[in-house]
Amino acid sequence: MGFLNKLFGRTEEEEIMTKENLKIGIILGSTRQGRVSPQVGEWVKGIADKRGDASYEIVDIADYKLPFLGTTDGSEPGIAAWNAKLDSLDGFVFIAQEYNHSITGALKNALDFAREAWNNKAAGIVSYGSSGGTRAAEHLRGILGELLVADVRVHPALSLFTDFENMTTFKPADLHLPNVTAMLDQVIAWSGALKTLR
Repeated sequence: MGFLNKLFGRTEEEEIMTKENLKIGIILGSTRQGRVSPQVGEWVKGIADKRGDASYEIVDIADYKLPFLGTTDGSEPGIAAWNAKLDSLDGFVFIAQEYNHSITGALKNALDFAREAWNNKAAGIVSYGSSGGTRAAEHLRGILGELLVADVRVHPALSLFTDFENMTTFKPADLHLPNVTAMLDQVIAWSGALKTLR
């Protein structure tokens, strides 16, 4: 943290004030019936809320009823509401599921429905799938780079076979807790630093 303070010319007092005002959205990346992303998102939020270093909230892309990009005139109220929500946030944690070695179509569509609202913010990724969702996370990193979102290094990867009961009930192994904590540490540090650019 001291390195970031020096890099951006901030005092310790400014760093504390920046952290207290941070708003981090935990974005659920699936909209399908029977999805498990709400369970994973609530787990991450439960860990995050105990930290007291930012305001964390679940952001469910299903709530915005986004049309497929390019199929409408763009006047649907959910599009403006989605952009306003993203604009109000300083950083993100994506709950990313792996479908066919990539992210869901719904998450890609939601990412594409905003531009400037993503810029100069930080993000962490919590993925899950048969191989921990790692291929989806790597695809997501490429997209985030194009949107000027700085994705952090630590990446909790959850297995459908060992962290879910019958692939439907989320029961994460304790070994993931240090990774979630480290990921959140990085998201907060980078979100605070990047806030000074906006």
